[in-house]
Amino acid sequence: MEFLGTTQLASYCGTKTSCLFPDLAPTSTTKDTYQSYYLPGYRHLSSWRPSLLHKVVSVPPGSNKQFNPTGRPPTVLPALRSALHARYSTRDWHQENMVQLKGSEASRCCAGRLNADSMRLIQDKDQLTYQMQEESRRKLGERISSIDFWRSELTYELECLLKETQALETAKNRLKCAVDEMQGPLKVALECLYHREKRKGIDLVHDDVEKNLMKEVDVFKDCQEILTKIAQKISQHIMRDAQHALEQDLSDKNSAHFIDEKCFNLRNTSDSINFYHGVEKADGSVSVPATWAKFSEHNIRCSQHARANSVKLREDAEVGLESTSEEMWDHFISTNLAFNNRIAEVADAKNKLQAQLAKILQEIFQTEDTILLLERSIKAKEYPLKVAQTRLEGRTRRPNIELCRDAPQFQLVTEVYTIDNTLQTLKQRLKEAHDTLQMLILNKSKLEHEISVKANSFFIDKKCMDMRKVFPSTPRLIGMEPAYRNMMCLCAEVVLQSGSQDCSAF
Repeated sequence: MEFLGTTQLASYCGTKTSCLFPDLAPTSTTKDTYQSYYLPGYRHLSSWRPSLLHKVVSVPPGSNKQFNPTGRPPTVLPALRSALHARYSTRDWHQENMVQLKGSEASRCCAGRLNADSMRLIQDKDQLTYQMQEESRRKLGERISSIDFWRSELTYELECLLKETQALETAKNRLKCAVDEMQGPLKVALECLYHREKRKGIDLVHDDVEKNLMKEVDVFKDCQEILTKIAQKISQHIMRDAQHALEQDLSDKNSAHFIDEKCFNLRNTSDSINFYHGVEKADGSVSVPATWAKFSEHNIRCSQHARANSVKLREDAEVGLESTSEEMWDHFISTNLAFNNRIAEVADAKNKLQAQLAKILQEIFQTEDTILLLERSIKAKEYPLKVAQTRLEGRTRRPNIELCRDAPQFQLVTEVYTIDNTLQTLKQRLKEAHDTLQMLILNKSKLEHEISVKANSFFIDKKCMDMRKVFPSTPRLIGMEPAYRNMMCLCAEVVLQSGSQDCSAF
């Protein structure tokens, strides 16, 4: 059934073949056959149609007759026939759908490939960014390790330099202390000479002790001059430049280590990160790794050279201190031997008198104990005597025939006479003990006087020797530390105090 105003070529008729027209091959497009009509305000059909040209069946040009084999009158008016030929066929419709499906599928596949490629690109770039960041962090770690190495080398060398500088300063101070300490021997020698002038009688002689004391003065002056020259050389070789270079380099290394460590610890989540556009183009470098390491190595080598020279100076100072100390010790020993020989001569006689005095003192002590025991014995005999006499006096009051001379009476009388004789004997012995004690005290006084005479020269030389016990001592002559010298002085004071206590017996 056909509808009025339609033809068999309408697009909604599907793929039904017409029995009126033969199948003809498409020879032209709709656009070439017919002039399209466009309403005002509407876009061209090609703006919404696919770019593919749809083929339609057309009648060969030049044929003005309408082919009508059945002889039926046309169902469409001739004026509308041109408009009917603008319709699409079913084939065009299917082709258009396929084109749309294929285009959509192609677009979808292209979009899928683009999305997959984009995901791979994102993953690759994320991996690249992570690797570059980790590589930068690794490089920063290696740089920090290099800075740590050179910083440790500089720190070690600076410590060695400071120790050497301190040792050099100590050597210079030791030289100064040794020079100052040599003023003491001069004073001690002069004081020994002054004290020896107080000797009496034949002891006032110009002996070997006095000659050695005078020679010590000249030796101490020569040693002072030698040590002063060495101290002046050390003062000119204080390693301030090398120390300043190491300290400056180490300070720069510490600053660089702090900055690189701060950069090393930065993360994507850190608060201190920010954009600094153009910072990668700025290059304020003043060195490369080779010159950077060579700079620190040069500073270390300069410090080592300075330390080597310092060691030589310290060795010279040590040799000077040892040689002067040895020379002073030689004269010290020689003088002390002379003192000891002189003291031994006086000590022999003094010791004999002192031993006798000790025996007298012991006898005095025993006599005093005997006197004390006699007094106690006499005191103890008084009470028994009182008891016996009181008993006799009480028995005299017996009445009448009871007043009998019985055995108790005889015993009491005998007891009284015996105790009385005992008291007389003890009192006589007490008197003799007092006389003996006085004699011992008199002998003690004579011995003390003799010892004081003999000990006069001994005390003078002993005093000189006591002064020389703390000088010249090796730690002070080689300029040891004040704490050690103070300890030596304390030990010497203890020795002097113990010597004074020993001499108090004289």
